[in-house]
Amino acid sequence: MRTDDLIDALASDAVEVRPPPPRRLALVAGLGALAALVLVLTWLHTRPDLMPAMRGGMFWMKAAYTGALGVAGYLAIERLARPGGSGRRGWILGGVVLGLFALVGVIQAMMSPDIQMALRMLRGHSWTRCSPNILALSLPMLALGLWVVRGMAPTRPTLAGFATGLFSGGVAATVYGLHCPEHTFTFVALWYSLGVLLAAALGALIGRWALRW
Repeated sequence: MRTDDLIDALASDAVEVRPPPPRRLALVAGLGALAALVLVLTWLHTRPDLMPAMRGGMFWMKAAYTGALGVAGYLAIERLARPGGSGRRGWILGGVVLGLFALVGVIQAMMSPDIQMALRMLRGHSWTRCSPNILALSLPMLALGLWVVRGMAPTRPTLAGFATGLFSGGVAATVYGLHCPEHTFTFVALWYSLGVLLAAALGALIGRWALRW
């Protein structure tokens, strides 16, 4: 049997026997967000000024940014979980969102009155912990996501793993906002993005062999 015929047969079987990828990925997102929330509540704890912060624009700006990265990962993996999928829409969305937010972060730093203020924007109060915390919060969803995607029919395991990590990292970073008091575009553009990309890189590394079939 030719490879193309085998892929078509597997894809046909997957459609008949299991729920479609969007439904399964939505379940992954829900359980992953719940796991991250439990970790925030029991390990990191919510920021003490959470209620006042939720009335401010930057809280929701951070959530919109990381949520958009999660959506980009979802769009990519939803296609890559199918035979021959490219994930192009997800990559475009992720690149545009990341690029725009990084640009705003650079502009904010450049508009600071002096280099010391720019460094304070960059480092905030938690620059050494932010990215590792986001990565840690993403691990339950990443593990579940890779397991679910393995049961689909990805033909590009490394890219599929990267997309799953991006999906997981975006969700985890959004939940992390309940704990993190940082409020500058410069900080978020660097350290939040790094945390999400670390999850994506780990997904690619694991997916390279875990999603191979």
